[in-house]
Amino acid sequence: MMTNELEVGKSSQMEMFTLPANAAAQKKSDDVHEEKEDLASYLESLSEVPLQSTRLCGYLNKLGGKGPLKGCKTRWFVFDPRKCHLYYFRNAQDYNPLGSMDLSNAAFNYCLEAEEGTFEIKTPEKDYTLKAKNKEVMMYWLQQLQQKRWEHDDKLNHLFEGDVTTSDPQPDTPPILKTEEETNEFLDPVKTPTGLVGEEAASLPAPLQPSTLSNISLKHLGTEIQNFGSKTVFQFHGNKPLRENRTSYEEMNQAASEMSGSPSLPKGEDTSVKECHLDVQKPPSQKSSTGSNLRNFANFLNTVPMCQERFAVKDGTSPAELNKDVLRLTRELNAQRELVKLLHRALEAAQQEKRACGSFITADDSTRLELVRHKVRQIRELENRVCSLEKERHEMEQNLKLQQTHVDELKQHAQLLMVKNHAKQEVILKLTEQMVAKETEKPEFDEVIATTLDELRTKISHMQDVQEAYNTQNKFLNSEIYQITKLWQNTRDHEKALSMKCAYLEARYCQIESKYLVMLHKLQNISGQDETCQEIVKQFIAEQLKWEIKDESNLAVGRICSEHDEYGFKLVSSPMQDQNILAKIQALERKSNDLILGQEGQEKNIQLRWENHLSGKTFGELMPSPELKNLIRNGIPKEHRRHVWRWCINRRVRHIRERYGSNRYQELLKLCKNKQQAASKQIELDLPRTLTNNTHFSSPSSKMVQMLRRMLLAYSWQNPDIGYCQGLNRLAGIALLVLQEEEDAFWCLVAIADCIMPEDYYSKTLTGSQVDQRVFKDILSEKMPRLVSHFDQYNVDLSYVTFNWFLVVFVDSLLSDILLRVWDAFLYEGTKVIFRYALAIFRYNEEEILKLHDTLAIYDHLQCLTKNISEGKNLMNIAFVEMNPFPMRLLQNRRTVHLEKLKTELRELEKIRVEYVKDRDEHKELIAVLSEDEEET
Repeated sequence: MMTNELEVGKSSQMEMFTLPANAAAQKKSDDVHEEKEDLASYLESLSEVPLQSTRLCGYLNKLGGKGPLKGCKTRWFVFDPRKCHLYYFRNAQDYNPLGSMDLSNAAFNYCLEAEEGTFEIKTPEKDYTLKAKNKEVMMYWLQQLQQKRWEHDDKLNHLFEGDVTTSDPQPDTPPILKTEEETNEFLDPVKTPTGLVGEEAASLPAPLQPSTLSNISLKHLGTEIQNFGSKTVFQFHGNKPLRENRTSYEEMNQAASEMSGSPSLPKGEDTSVKECHLDVQKPPSQKSSTGSNLRNFANFLNTVPMCQERFAVKDGTSPAELNKDVLRLTRELNAQRELVKLLHRALEAAQQEKRACGSFITADDSTRLELVRHKVRQIRELENRVCSLEKERHEMEQNLKLQQTHVDELKQHAQLLMVKNHAKQEVILKLTEQMVAKETEKPEFDEVIATTLDELRTKISHMQDVQEAYNTQNKFLNSEIYQITKLWQNTRDHEKALSMKCAYLEARYCQIESKYLVMLHKLQNISGQDETCQEIVKQFIAEQLKWEIKDESNLAVGRICSEHDEYGFKLVSSPMQDQNILAKIQALERKSNDLILGQEGQEKNIQLRWENHLSGKTFGELMPSPELKNLIRNGIPKEHRRHVWRWCINRRVRHIRERYGSNRYQELLKLCKNKQQAASKQIELDLPRTLTNNTHFSSPSSKMVQMLRRMLLAYSWQNPDIGYCQGLNRLAGIALLVLQEEEDAFWCLVAIADCIMPEDYYSKTLTGSQVDQRVFKDILSEKMPRLVSHFDQYNVDLSYVTFNWFLVVFVDSLLSDILLRVWDAFLYEGTKVIFRYALAIFRYNEEEILKLHDTLAIYDHLQCLTKNISEGKNLMNIAFVEMNPFPMRLLQNRRTVHLEKLKTELRELEKIRVEYVKDRDEHKELIAVLSEDEEET
């Protein structure tokens, strides 16, 4: 309570408003305060010094050597956690190690057949055999070494993963480590063998110490000579340099000599300090201060346990008594430190109170009144606190009474149990007496017992033999498994290298074959050739196509080639008679690209980037960012595509779903059952024409077709202005294939038609689609002026091809894997992705189009413009790298301009239509009048 009151007083005084007093008094008080802060920080640093080391060290026998030097030598082993190395010395007093073992990649093992306490440390460089005093010490070393190795690995993992968040990390700060329950998963933890490991083992003689000459390491003779020259008589301090030990020891001697002249030092302690051979000259007399006296007193308390220990050894005191004295003096030292801290806090509180009083005296009346009010508020707070403490005290008293009642009940229960136990003991005694009486009546019972014991001994002996056999078999099988694992790993690495080599060779072969077919195709199209040459080229092409049919099973890439991909799309479209060679070229290019991508690991890199971005997050917690945009442009992995699409769609339609409620789709389905929709006939006509190259929509009775029908009918009721437009069926089909859920696919269709695309994009006039065609032609003329002039020269209308691209977002135009990448970016970024990829398609085929000088040839090439693209990575780079910059603001401005022009043209056309209708009606009336006149005549 005293400490709490002092702290409360300190905090209250620090909050008070103080005015400057006399300059000299203020300076003096500040000096005293700084000196006290100095002393407090020093005493706190002393209290934080650990009193006991926890280093892993101890004596072990090291087996090794060759020839006549082979044998067992006792070494002092010390573990360094910073480098994860195990150093070994000849004894605990040596300065230079004889060697070290790197344990970061080491393995530990022990054999049951070896001598007790023998274990092995296998490192990549060398294997070491060590022997402990007994099995318990061996298990302690093994478990501790495993624990240190795990700690080192965890620390490295945290450093690599960037878990260190401080601007200036300390090298000795331990990382977050595994718990004992995790590290001791297979074996129970072994208690620390007292006196056999740790720094206290350094003062004891080495176990099984051989002769001095045989224990010297001739291999490290130079190190032995250095260690012999640097012998120290001080207490062992692990692997610290000798100069540090000597320096710290001289500082303690100097502190003790300074304190010896103090009049408050006891006489007995002064004598013990002088007997510790602390022959250091006394420093010159200086003006004493509170800080220097306290520092000297703390240093003296630190030196007293060691000096008393040395003094007790001279008198022949046993080590156990010395340890008790050390513990007692340590407790006294801690008590003295706590006392100094309390006195320091009390002095600081009094000084603050003195300053507050001085400022109160020198302040004016208004300031004094404010200070008095502040004090009154503090008094009220303290009174409230006293009341709360009083309530707590009453509650504690009530709890104490309840606990006392519970204790009394337990005592009564214990008495009842004792009575029951006494009754059971009496029953046991009676039964024992009856058994003894029966044994006296039947002497042949002993013979039966003897026979039974002999049989049991025989069985036990047999079971021991069986156990030894099983142990031997177990060891052999473990060794065999180890060898087989090594062989399997080598075989796996060799097989992986061969598969990579085979894949690259196969990709190279596919590239050569593709070039060969391209050359044959060009030779076939060259006019004016000899008939013999044309026949040879046709023969080569026919042979190549026949080989394709025979070796169709070999068109396998990093994945097993089949007719359809995982979404049901055909990998190679069904070629016409004059396009067989182009289809095979396309298949070979796909195979070569997939082989190279699979071996270079680009898909694995993208997968890893996605896993890092999604680590610790759910898909509902995604936030738009440049990093996420870059990931989506490179393609969403198949296992994440469904979830990321749902997130993108929910961002677009959240306000619509909130307006209509969560059961909106079910309500629309009920409406479809009860009422007939005008667009239902057109929907039924378009269902069989939806994604004809996909197996899921090949049959009219398939599940996907039924789901698609319900979706389109529900959307016709959701947006009556559009109802249904040709092209919506293909958009909804792609959404169904990826999202798999009917309602999610419905909201995807709503997001595209109502949120992402401009207004009137799917209306009856298709105004938005026409505007985008004009905007695209403007942008194409800026990005590729040569190509646009080439089209104008031959009067080619690009909307003949591009209108369908924009209306259905490249469905039925691009290959399935490229199409889904386009949709990934389209759902996240919007319509500008369509412009980017449309420009990229023309840039991809620009040179080939410029070589064509006939209108019909250009139109024929435009029809298969997207079918020749098999490198999705190159197309993506063109769309998002070469087509930059591509601001959305420019796109919106040009849409506005062309929309006004289109509306003006539509108004003029409507005016012309109205005039034409009026003239037609007048002409009909005139014809009717003339016909009547003719009839009358």
